[in-house]
Amino acid sequence: MTGVIGQPVDRKDGPAKTTGQARYAAEYPYPDIAYAALTHATISRGRIESIDTAEAEAHPGVIAVITHRNAPRTKPTAPMSMIDLNSLAPGTNVNYLNADEVHWDGQPVAVVVAESADAARYAASLVRVRYQTAPATVDFQAAVPGAVKQKSSPLGTGAKKGDAQNALAQAPVVVDEQYSTPPHHHNAIEPHATTAHWEGDKLTVHETTQNIPYVRGHLAKKFDIPAGNIRVICPFVGGGFGGKINVWPGTVLAVLAAKATGRPVRMSLSRKAVYRTVGGRAPSTQRVALGAERDGKLTSLIHTSVTRLGHVGGAGEQIVSMSNHAYDAANIYTQQNTVTLDVMSNTSMRAPGESIGSFALESAMDELAYKLGMDPLDLRMRNEPARNPVNGNKFGHRMLREAYALGAEKFGWAARTPEPGSMRDGKWLVGMGMATAYHPAWQFGSNAYVRLDQDGTVLVKVAMHEMGMGAATAQAQIAADALNVPVDSVTVEWGDSELPFAPGAGGSGQTASVAAAVLDACRKIDKRRRELDRKGFVEATSGGGDLRNNLKTLRHLVSSRRHVKAASGAQFCEVRVDADTGEIRIARFVGAFDVGTVINAKTVASQLRGGIVMGLGMALAEETLVDPRSGRIMNPSLSEYHVPVHADIPDIDVHWLGEPDPNMPLGLLGVGEVSIVGVAGAVANAVFHATGKRVRDLPITLDKLL
Repeated sequence: MTGVIGQPVDRKDGPAKTTGQARYAAEYPYPDIAYAALTHATISRGRIESIDTAEAEAHPGVIAVITHRNAPRTKPTAPMSMIDLNSLAPGTNVNYLNADEVHWDGQPVAVVVAESADAARYAASLVRVRYQTAPATVDFQAAVPGAVKQKSSPLGTGAKKGDAQNALAQAPVVVDEQYSTPPHHHNAIEPHATTAHWEGDKLTVHETTQNIPYVRGHLAKKFDIPAGNIRVICPFVGGGFGGKINVWPGTVLAVLAAKATGRPVRMSLSRKAVYRTVGGRAPSTQRVALGAERDGKLTSLIHTSVTRLGHVGGAGEQIVSMSNHAYDAANIYTQQNTVTLDVMSNTSMRAPGESIGSFALESAMDELAYKLGMDPLDLRMRNEPARNPVNGNKFGHRMLREAYALGAEKFGWAARTPEPGSMRDGKWLVGMGMATAYHPAWQFGSNAYVRLDQDGTVLVKVAMHEMGMGAATAQAQIAADALNVPVDSVTVEWGDSELPFAPGAGGSGQTASVAAAVLDACRKIDKRRRELDRKGFVEATSGGGDLRNNLKTLRHLVSSRRHVKAASGAQFCEVRVDADTGEIRIARFVGAFDVGTVINAKTVASQLRGGIVMGLGMALAEETLVDPRSGRIMNPSLSEYHVPVHADIPDIDVHWLGEPDPNMPLGLLGVGEVSIVGVAGAVANAVFHATGKRVRDLPITLDKLL
């Protein structure tokens, strides 16, 4: 062992990124490359009555205009389902440009291919489409009363223990409130892009994706060719956050355009096109009802939710998941519900379910604390469970009490005065709030190749994804530690479907999943080191991972677990609110986490801070505005969809316990998503402490305080 585990090692991809050598999907050169752009539907539901491409075709530089009238035929696929996972994660079930039907405002109805990107984009605006409209349902709030029970979710759609409704009715102290969160959209630095090149029936795709196996499998089905004929290359991704885990229209249509024109084709989506063709986080309405004894002991916990799907796809988020694990209530009832609309399908967004579900749960816990006259931290400590509250399963690893204590100490929680509006600094009302963070730990099968040479150098090959979190550096540290070599002697190759299989990067599970395979291969090498002198090298592979097995693993993930595996933490926030204008400023933020073993202190700190920043954006700024008449997104740009900038964010202080989970590879629990959970709740609770006004509908904007 080298002691490199846990050290703040500089990232191996840092030099390539800082010097501009790192290539992204839209930067691969091909001779005679053409460029593609989309024409989007302007109705929410109906059919194309006529489509006039003459003006677009006449524009200088245009090679082809592809519509449903002349597009190559492709095979239809089913939408992503959490029960039937063999659909290989298309974003929708629409067979693009193979029919005249329109299913959402923004659906691609034509692809223009031209000699330059500018010509393609302008010509796409010249395609004239007339529609026969059909009645559409697009207003989420109007549809909520007709919600039905959600069919499926990887973490279940609800749970029941005892009689929560009766216990609520008999509880001495009750909180029963409605909360809401709006739609959200990913805004990765790198918008979605695809470069596609056919050579006969062989296809090479440079794709901005966090799920190489899904892209490969979906395109194989869509274009009816063996998966082995497709190579997906993606060494660098400029941010994903769930938005690049599915296969969206731009990917399929870039490949289709390359097939139709016989030329390499590149499609780089504009920011507006990303909003119109890539799913985001669905809106939610939530009820949280808590009943408690006067000493704070929970007797009832009810958490129900309604969220939105599209008629053409999407999957319900596990909004109530955290409520099934967080607090030791004697009676629990949770249930997820959905409505289906004529809109773009939703998709995963960082900590799907837990991030928005925790806002409602943690706000309600704060409200209960004030009703009881208790410290909000003491209330949570009093209700910390020894076993999983719903089914009594053991926690594989849970040190939330220690995280609470660490966070409270670093934040200075003891200096808080309990009464709302009791702390002030000049014109600023000062508020302090806290909340719990929780995110399940995921692990899937992965393969890896490791080679140790006589000179002490090590090569690791695995088709994992690098989205900015330092994945290659972490695996280099793991291999170096396992083989007792310096980390600088380890080279990692990743991001190519021709390398050994790795699962998609989602659910904070990539590091643990790949680590298991790398460690297994390293153990095999260790047992055969005597071969070094004879052969000059020792190599080993680790198997057990492939797409089909991982889909089955996801399907049975919860029911087959003997232990509840999860990362957790405590979020502490101080806000300043202008007493006259209602302006909110984040003054301080402290997060303390139980995330198991930390591989790289530098990258983990960055991931935890990044999640908190996204949580602050969710709390105070982010909101996709959807026209309730047409379903059109009204703010599809970063000038109108507000995200935090540097001036909005203070220094964020993050800490971790560093205790390994014995049930996970190397004790890893994952860090990518737990730190967004609870952030919005902590902010809302701090705002209430500052002002005495409870905001139950995100985002918390100044107009809601005036």
